Amino acid sequence: MNLESIHRIADRIRSNVSEVIVGKEDIVDKLLIAIIASGHVLLEDVPGTGKTLLAKALAKSLDGSFKRIQFTPDLLPSDLSGIHFYNQKLSEFEFRPGPLFANIVLADEINRATPRTQSSLLECMEERQVSIDGTTHVLERPFLVIATQNPVEQQGTFPLPEAQLDRFLFKVKMGYPSVDEGLSIMKRFMSENPLELLKPVVNAADIVEAQRVYPTVLVSDDLLHYMLSIVEGTRVHPDAVLGVSPRGSQALLKACQVHAALRGRDFVTPDDVKTMAVPVLAHRIAVRSSQRMRADAAETIVMSVLNQIPVPADAPLTAR
Repeated sequence: MNLESIHRIADRIRSNVSEVIVGKEDIVDKLLIAIIASGHVLLEDVPGTGKTLLAKALAKSLDGSFKRIQFTPDLLPSDLSGIHFYNQKLSEFEFRPGPLFANIVLADEINRATPRTQSSLLECMEERQVSIDGTTHVLERPFLVIATQNPVEQQGTFPLPEAQLDRFLFKVKMGYPSVDEGLSIMKRFMSENPLELLKPVVNAADIVEAQRVYPTVLVSDDLLHYMLSIVEGTRVHPDAVLGVSPRGSQALLKACQVHAALRGRDFVTPDDVKTMAVPVLAHRIAVRSSQRMRADAAETIVMSVLNQIPVPADAPLTAR
């Protein structure tokens, strides 16, 4: 496989998902970037905007395993990872894997689970493995967690801590459809559910191979310094208590490389960095108490930093 193959894989998945999802091409691209870059996605928006439907459409486009977990306050870590139970026929303990042992895991309403259960996701999201009773189990590849949460209804919820948010490559909002998109949705679902007719168009092995190939996308030293300058800018911004971590700068690099590959390029440009900066970095910033009432405070910080950092004009030529 080469970089052109990643571009073709993305086109096939986009086309397939568009049979179910109207619009939202930008969000579909972010899901594709996440799964190729071995990242995870937090979808945040009000109920009924298609978060779960989008996750299911992506899962059905991939010829791999899919599990959905409805997060509730009484959900236990073992409900995610699995348990060892005593098999009376064999007279020995046997491991029964939980729903985390899948290629795509939909964590629905993740902020309804307790912090104890939420923290059980940290190892599997970062290390691609689960430790149970002293035994480490390696998860399948590719492995993508798509978590959803409702930002409006806060009763009975447990906000994700910064350490958990930092594990997500992207935090994106679905948004309401336009009037024309809403009309298309009503017509599309009037007589049947197109999700039930969706067929896989990509093998899990194709995604694993794409994960191996995308790091060959070239990034110039000028662009690396540009990314680090943006990250450093979030750390010294007057409205930020906590800036982007080194994990965040690595995430920005990976996202830019995959974004370039999806556009059919073998090099990263400043436009890739500008496009990826807000969805990759904003949720990793802790804002001051005076700014917390503003829903877009972190995004505003990233945008102001982008406006202050000069763009390396010669970066695309250097990368090639």
